[in-house]
Amino acid sequence: MIKKRNKRNNNRNKKIKNRFIFIIPIIIIIIFISMGIFCFINTTPVSKNSSDVTLNIEEGSTVRTIATKLKDEDLIRNEYFFLVYVKINKIQNMKAGDYVLNKNMDLKEITNILQKGSNIKNKETTITFTEGKTMRIVANIIDQKTTNSYEDVFNLLSDKEYIRSLIDEYWFLEDVILNENIYYPLEGYLAPDTYNFEVDASVKDIFKKMLDQTGNILTEYKEAINNSNYSIHEIITLASMIESEGVTLEDRKNIAGVFINRLKNGMSLGSDVTTYYAFKIELGERDLYKSELNSDNPYNTRSSVNAGKLPVGPICNPSKMSIEAVLNYTPNNYLYFVADKNMKVYFNETDSGHNQTINELKASGLWYEY
Repeated sequence: MIKKRNKRNNNRNKKIKNRFIFIIPIIIIIIFISMGIFCFINTTPVSKNSSDVTLNIEEGSTVRTIATKLKDEDLIRNEYFFLVYVKINKIQNMKAGDYVLNKNMDLKEITNILQKGSNIKNKETTITFTEGKTMRIVANIIDQKTTNSYEDVFNLLSDKEYIRSLIDEYWFLEDVILNENIYYPLEGYLAPDTYNFEVDASVKDIFKKMLDQTGNILTEYKEAINNSNYSIHEIITLASMIESEGVTLEDRKNIAGVFINRLKNGMSLGSDVTTYYAFKIELGERDLYKSELNSDNPYNTRSSVNAGKLPVGPICNPSKMSIEAVLNYTPNNYLYFVADKNMKVYFNETDSGHNQTINELKASGLWYEY
């Protein structure tokens, strides 16, 4: 009986052993397949859609630092796999510099580029600066579309030696832009337009191209500017206000007429858009507080302290149309204007007529509120 039992146990053990011999290779194959799939997935592009990412690799960056940057920018799937991939493939000498990488690049493409060095020396970017935008928005666009940072823009604007060199170079820039109360000395003088730049163009290069375009525009009106009762700085300042107050050339010419009438009468210009600028609030961000409307600020034309005065400087970069509206304004007897939420402008000669217009707009649901 014992012999038979031992025989059965031996047979059972043999069967179990045979199963293990059969199962272990399958498990190993499954592991290898899984690892292969894992490796394949982690070498493939993060996205099929083309999406450029500007990346800066600083001098002395370690492979781990580079892996973290790539993962943070969503250019690779797994930073630890990147470290293994680099080690296995003996990838060395990834270079510091500025890069434009794309989310549809696989791991091999990315590492090849990083080994060759910066790939954006001659890469161009198209930037559109729209009219009516403040220097803060201009700086944001430069930050997003080039290798320059938001801070780079304002660091340059605070360089008085640089600004003085521009005053010497461009006939339309006057010493007044160095007034300590002016937020940004080139506000109003950077022509809105669509430009092509190299991605690594400096802020100086960008400003030069924009100032050159401003020169082209203003040269067309040089005779009218010389014959005007206002300085070029005052003309650009008025144009910047009108840019945000009206839409059509006809309305802008009439609005220019209103502002000029009020200046002649020693009245405050009463333009809310200057108060928004005074408190560095973008139009549409929120309503103004009463304390802000009544505050004394060199930009705030709602303040009685600034009666009969223009703001200390431009409040945005105006269009050619607004500059023309100032130089060829429509003489009128209006002292007041208001726009409804559809940007239709209503003009009045008296305060009572102005207030009646406002009440009618509110009653009709046409009053603009943020």
